[in-house]
Amino acid sequence: MAATLHALRVAAHDPHALERFWSGLLGREIDDTGFRLGFVPSEEPKTRQNQMHFDLTSESLEDQRRTVARALELGGRHIDVGQRPEEKHVVLADPEGNEFCVIGPGNDFLADCGFVGAVACDGSQEVGYFWSEALGWPLVWDQDQETAIRSPHGGPKITWGGPPFTPKTGPNRLRFVLTGPLSEVERLVALGATRKGPAEMEDPDGNEFSFVVRA
Repeated sequence: MAATLHALRVAAHDPHALERFWSGLLGREIDDTGFRLGFVPSEEPKTRQNQMHFDLTSESLEDQRRTVARALELGGRHIDVGQRPEEKHVVLADPEGNEFCVIGPGNDFLADCGFVGAVACDGSQEVGYFWSEALGWPLVWDQDQETAIRSPHGGPKITWGGPPFTPKTGPNRLRFVLTGPLSEVERLVALGATRKGPAEMEDPDGNEFSFVVRA
């Protein structure tokens, strides 16, 4: 039995305020992801670009503008991460600086993924293989060291962009939370994960994730 992706956990200085932002932006669409968004208190400062972010989709240019406007109304802001003017996505940050993209219309890769099109990650081809095996989700993209997986039940893709990687200088602010039977812990270790504590592990790229034993 593969582990289940239960949640994407976000460390936040003000968890309630950040939850209000994302609930206001995603609304009921968050149910389509197949996993929860959880916000936990943290006093650690954000010192670098996150290793993962949401890609939100658009049905039209007007739809994209509405999503951007809604995000700004809720307390988001435009940011520059090196995107080129000709690119069709808008890069924003939530009130605590967590990056996300609003993708323009006509993106074939995310065409049938819903409003939350992808969780885009900074990571290696090998870690894409790891998460495919860990979750039992098939690879839906594997080219030029870029990988993507998707639940057999649909929902967003999880993607890894391959090198070059952003240097990891401290704990990630966003991490996956998995659930499963105790036997899954050893299987994850055999796949390349490392135990770091009673409920804490790292994937082969050193990204932290939590594993909650389910009876």
